[in-house]
Amino acid sequence: MIKRILKFFLKGLLAIILLCVVLLYIFDSEYILKGVRVVYMTGHTTAYLDDYRYFDNRTIEKGNATIPWAIHKQYNAVKATDRLHKTNQKFGTIAYMIIKNDSIWYEKYAEGFNETSKTNSFSMAKSMVTAMLGKAIMDGYIKSLDQPLGDFFPEFSEGLAAKTTVGDLSSMSSGLNWEESYKSPFSITAKAYYDTNIREVLLGLEVTEEPGQRFKYLSGNTQLLGMVIEKATGKTLSAYLSENFWKPMGMEQEAIWQLDSENSGMEKAYCCVASNARDFARFGILFKNKGVFAGQQILPAEFTEKITKPRFEKDDMYGYGLWISDHLDKKIFAMRGILGQYVICIPEDNVIIVRLGHQRGGPQKSFSEDFYIFIEEAYKMLAHAS
Repeated sequence: MIKRILKFFLKGLLAIILLCVVLLYIFDSEYILKGVRVVYMTGHTTAYLDDYRYFDNRTIEKGNATIPWAIHKQYNAVKATDRLHKTNQKFGTIAYMIIKNDSIWYEKYAEGFNETSKTNSFSMAKSMVTAMLGKAIMDGYIKSLDQPLGDFFPEFSEGLAAKTTVGDLSSMSSGLNWEESYKSPFSITAKAYYDTNIREVLLGLEVTEEPGQRFKYLSGNTQLLGMVIEKATGKTLSAYLSENFWKPMGMEQEAIWQLDSENSGMEKAYCCVASNARDFARFGILFKNKGVFAGQQILPAEFTEKITKPRFEKDDMYGYGLWISDHLDKKIFAMRGILGQYVICIPEDNVIIVRLGHQRGGPQKSFSEDFYIFIEEAYKMLAHAS
């Protein structure tokens, strides 16, 4: 009797599972199956540092001439403060760096990670894509921040969409009908992360709000901007990033960029460059030094000055692809990823702080609490040394 009941239950469960799978395909939501396999079946509940292993990737090649980091004469002479140590443990920090005067002043890794370990950048990639936009303008592929999106994609050449510019995409003010939801498996954000044709997903969007008027954080903006750069240059994003940043900036390691699918797949422009703390930090130096790296003008100075300042007075927490803060009464801009990935630049003191890890703190204004702690404790450590 028990065997019959169990057998009936298992058959019913299998039928329900098969029905769910069929319905997912019918309603174009089969990407959820990949999400379940990549996240829940690996013991996670959300995206994680090394999830790139479960996706197709394209290599971002480094050059033959690596530019070694300068090591500060006080390298690791000061220990982390108790508060920093506790914060790092609480939120699972795996890399923390303080760079002073473009030299590595402090560097600490955890959980077996080191200076060559690849981890997911998440939305820090948005800052890289904005840098690529600046380079594409410099190279003449794109006219300016004011060039209409419709020049590249006719789908956005009518109505409100015709007013949308590439600068609106970079500054998160496009008016796209994108839902920035990380919890719902049915959201377009989830679909973009796990679907196999991200170009098709993006070209199905509409502009439903007046563009260029206010900040509204939407990952779809950066994905569409990546598609613009891809079309304008005729190169993959990985190749363009390699040629114009990875190689001339003397990156120490090759990186990889997650794709939606293999072969002719598209990079997830809004996220997912897998690299290490030291190479991520080089972008901080590039932005801080007004487009100059190792004596080479890689980006126009006026472009870097523009993107590191707020575009909108009422939304002063964001510029173009970079977050803005006035913590400690300092002019700060930062690359930021969802799990607390940071490259924090404080030009007035020639300081850059890099943090990579598993989690971030709770919300507080425009940034989570850990962001402020990482800055405050770095300054305490620097003060102790001086």
